[in-house]
Amino acid sequence: MRRCFIDRAQKLGLDACLETIEAPDGSCITFRLAPKLLHAWMPGYDTLELCTQLRLDSHSSNTGLEKEILLAMLAGPVVFEYPNYPELAASVRIRQNIVNASRRTALSFHTSKIERPVDYWTYSEETGFTVLPGKPLIEALRKATQPEVSGELYAFSCYRATEYVILLGLAQELAHSNPLLLDRLQRQWESRAIMSRQFHDVFTREVGSMSEPLPEKYYVPGDRLWFRNPDQRSADVIGYEGSWVIYLGAGLFTNFWNPASPYSIDSKCIEIYHWRDGVYLDGDGNMQMDESMVAEHVRATMQDPDKMEDIVGRMMKLRDPPDVYADGGCIDASREYPRWVCPDSADLVLPPE
Repeated sequence: MRRCFIDRAQKLGLDACLETIEAPDGSCITFRLAPKLLHAWMPGYDTLELCTQLRLDSHSSNTGLEKEILLAMLAGPVVFEYPNYPELAASVRIRQNIVNASRRTALSFHTSKIERPVDYWTYSEETGFTVLPGKPLIEALRKATQPEVSGELYAFSCYRATEYVILLGLAQELAHSNPLLLDRLQRQWESRAIMSRQFHDVFTREVGSMSEPLPEKYYVPGDRLWFRNPDQRSADVIGYEGSWVIYLGAGLFTNFWNPASPYSIDSKCIEIYHWRDGVYLDGDGNMQMDESMVAEHVRATMQDPDKMEDIVGRMMKLRDPPDVYADGGCIDASREYPRWVCPDSADLVLPPE
């Protein structure tokens, strides 16, 4: 483990940044960023400015993205545990896959409408969207999420969209490191989709909690996270309880509805804040969201530095607990990332066939 990781760090030019701690009994080895570099590059565990600080290009360079991922993990306030080096390397590649897939993803936002490419997918209420027999899962996921492949925009909720890009990133890694598990994943999606809470439990691990929250500006590229809507009235509009996103790195978060304009943390906070200004009752007395009104308020705020500072300051706080709407902001306490996947150490366990 030690030699393999240090060799990779040397190739990336990161070996001089490392501090290594071995357990006295040799049971484990810990790598972390040297404390003086942590304070200089990521004060307060703020990873949003890491690429700017180090002039890293993690957008057009996959090597730059790998460096950003590793540096953010090495600097973490939590320990990322791996049983061996292949599992660590696979985890980094999956994060890269998720980021790259997220950048290519463009969807039509809808809270209730559901659609997928009919030549690859079928739907029933009992099984959700499943892949047609003989259609490869990776190809099916790309067709559903990437207009450059399908030529179409399909309707998704933000939560389901994050599931698809995580699943795609995992499947792409399994094709190389664990084909047998990919075969099982293929059969799973031909019979029944894994969604929502079960998806979280099967495919991801969560770090941070309401009792031990992660720092507000600590993110690793490939993380899935939630921004909560702290306004009770607008949070009652279906689909506007909050916003699920993927952290792309370089201070940017996914905007699946307009991928050419990913969110900064400030712009995400401001948009969610102004959801309260877009709520209205339709002719049937149901609460709806006027996105054009939200956009108008966002534009006005972006042109007013004092108002921007005030709103971001109010939103850049840890969220309140569930069912509480008090003084909390929109920042969640935790982040999610995929489980181990290698043949001898995988803890990603699919339901029995």
